[in-house]
Amino acid sequence: METITVQATVNAPVNKVWNYWNLPEHITKWCQASADWHAPYADNDLRPDGKFKTTMAAKDGSFSFDFEGVYDAVEEHKLISYTMADGRQVSITFNGDADTTTVTETFDPESTNPIEMQQGGWQAILDSFKKYTEEN
Repeated sequence: METITVQATVNAPVNKVWNYWNLPEHITKWCQASADWHAPYADNDLRPDGKFKTTMAAKDGSFSFDFEGVYDAVEEHKLISYTMADGRQVSITFNGDADTTTVTETFDPESTNPIEMQQGGWQAILDSFKKYTEEN
């Protein structure tokens, strides 16, 4: 199966990027693909076999879903890999120095939506993360 990759370079050191990516109080601030969505809940047990869950919801209350899974590997400031609830695999690398960090996510596509739509949605969330991290 072909994987999808999205990437962003964040103008922040890797330790800040790592914390903003993983701490629930930050996840709820950036985890949305567009301004009419938000993440009202996040829980994150960042360790191998640890679970995470982020509730993503339309701000008008019309739709919500839980994005969840179990961590397979965690290397602080370098790598996170996990298996989503539906069995798909995700790998995230953090490549940083004192000034910038490149975050690269590679994931298995689902079979419902076109690849381009999935890539666009994940890229929009990553771009939201970049903006939030650089501004806070």
